[in-house]
Formats: sequence, structure tokens, C-alpha cells
Amino acid sequence: MGKRSRKRPSRPPAPERRDTNGTQPAKKLSRSEAKDAAARAALVPLAEGERPRAVTVGAVLAGLFAVGNLIAYAAGIEINGERPQAGGVIAYSLLMGVAAWGMWRSKYWAVLGLQAILGILIVIFSLFLFEAENLKSGLICVAVIAPAGLLFFHLVKAMARIQMPDRRPSS
Repeated sequence: MGKRSRKRPSRPPAPERRDTNGTQPAKKLSRSEAKDAAARAALVPLAEGERPRAVTVGAVLAGLFAVGNLIAYAAGIEINGERPQAGGVIAYSLLMGVAAWGMWRSKYWAVLGLQAILGILIVIFSLFLFEAENLKSGLICVAVIAPAGLLFFHLVKAMARIQMPDRRPSS
């Protein structure tokens, strides 16, 4: 008979480790939990009226896209030989305008919304990159993906600072 087929004797449960004052079990943090805790401790809440640089860049870009889209439509631009529908242009411009306003005021929902838009944009242009038929279209895709990904990355830390519940008084 092999070792695995025999039933092993049950061991008594190990005693719980207690912290120094003996009240609660001590919990050892994993490496990733320790890194997360250190990153959270290093975050500094935003001062009143402060806006992270990535949020400012996002707000300016969203505002430029909102206004630029309306200007292009008013100038009569055509896409694939057809003029886009006014409803879609107005809806997109309104969405980007609201995002720009919210980000300029450092609103969490606006930063999260822009990140969602950037994420969708990155996925779409990544799919376009697979279908790129020439170098020019491939470079255009990369020219959209790289800055969108960089802004997305920098907005993550900015969101953590915006989300912090208390604003510490400056001393």
C-alpha cells in the first residue's frame, strides 16, 4: 500500500499568533500588500484648488476635442465622402465638454469618465493596428495609442489623490 492511500493522522490546529499586546492575531503582509500600503502612505491629498498635471492635460485635451469637433463640423468636413450627422457630433462635443469642465474642477467622476474613453480608444486603435495595411496607417494607430496610454497611466495616480477623503491642512 502506498503512502498516499493511508490516512494521515490529524494534527491539532496551530495556535494563533498574537500581536505584542495579545489582543488580535498578527497579520503578516505579503510583498504586494506591503508595496500597496507604502504607495498609499506616500500619496499626498490635494490642497484646496490644486489639480494634478495629468488632470490638467486631460481637461485641456478634452476641451480642445470638444471645440475642434464643432469647428470641423461647421467648416463642412466630410468623412469618407459623407458629412457626419449633427446629433453624433453634438453628443460627442457635449460629452467632451462636460469631461473637460469636470476635470478642470478635479472631479473624480470626470477623470474616471475620461479614463473610460481613453481605454475604449486604446482598444479600438489596437484593433485597427492589427488591420493596418501600410506603414502610414500603422504609425497613425501607434501615434494615438502611445499618448492615450501614457495619459491613462498618469491619470491613475491622480485619481487616487482626488479620491482621498480628507484634505490635510497645510502647516
